Amino acid sequence: MGITSSGITPTTNTGATNSTTSDNDLGPNAFLQLLTTELQNQDPDNPQDATESVTQLAQMSELQYQETLTNDFASFQSNFSVLQAASLIGKAATVNTGTSSSSSSSTVTGIIQSIDVQNGTPYFTMTNSSGQTITDSSGNPLLFSTSQIVGIGTASSLTNSSTSSATRF
Repeated sequence: MGITSSGITPTTNTGATNSTTSDNDLGPNAFLQLLTTELQNQDPDNPQDATESVTQLAQMSELQYQETLTNDFASFQSNFSVLQAASLIGKAATVNTGTSSSSSSSTVTGIIQSIDVQNGTPYFTMTNSSGQTITDSSGNPLLFSTSQIVGIGTASSLTNSSTSSATRF
């Protein structure tokens, strides 16, 4: 989804998604199957200690809680990043493009026009002093990450052609 000064627009996600689980992870269903099989195959003359089963269930419950907490925190971080990025709409920014062939880095300054969210990470587009969207060599709008920002200012700092009024990080 994208956020612009006129509202939220959906964006097609073309990036690959990463799976956080592997074949070696013991999930809740596999754990319960293992516990059930263990109880079914125990020796009736020498049953398993009940406290061991309770301990295993408690450990599984704790693991599930930690997973839920981790996922909820990751979601919070993503939402917070999007909100922070959305607050930059209409502000002048100087970003490091990293495209300079020399040892010094190249920067571009413009007005942040819209926020585009891809895989939970906010990216933004900018317009130059003429109001034209800053594009790549193919004419596609360049998407900048908030980590590329090296300075933030007001829209008037761009029209004055002075980056000295922008706050430098």
